[in-house]
Amino acid sequence: MADVEKAVPVAGPAEGAAAGRAGVVGAVLRQWRTQDLLDRSGSALRAGAWALSLLAFLVMACNEHGDWKQFDRYEEYRYIVAVGLLAFVYTTLQLLRQGVRLSGGQDLQPKTGLLVDFAGDQVTAYLMMSALSAAIPITSRMREGADNVFTDSSAASISMAFLAFVCLALSALISGFKLAKQTYI
Repeated sequence: MADVEKAVPVAGPAEGAAAGRAGVVGAVLRQWRTQDLLDRSGSALRAGAWALSLLAFLVMACNEHGDWKQFDRYEEYRYIVAVGLLAFVYTTLQLLRQGVRLSGGQDLQPKTGLLVDFAGDQVTAYLMMSALSAAIPITSRMREGADNVFTDSSAASISMAFLAFVCLALSALISGFKLAKQTYI
């Protein structure tokens, strides 16, 4: 049937019901794809944070070149080592949890899991930013006086910590989005 005056086809009762079902199925499929994309991107960002925090930790922990060029003589560098290790452990546990979830194992309650993801990502990201911002001024002052392997390694560790922060901050955004979309009924 069609409206002759407006030249617009009008769906009959059977055609409208079929179109409604296709619209619902399409909406559900789009939601599943979006959820899958969010899960995959969250996992990829945590994997990136895992690798970068490990690099930040290892580069700074191996930064020992004798005399004043030892990371453990500076509390700012000890802080970045501690936070890098903490971020590495957190992302390792999150990746293991994601692996268990994907293999069909038991996970935390959905609401509890989303809160743990969001809070953990937030806290770890803020700690990473705090550690790297504490280490930047001392590295900058040292590089003014002498640009050497010690300061280069310190700058590399700070850079890796910053990139790990970016991954964790983006992961926190995704976790926050998933938490906000959660229904509490």
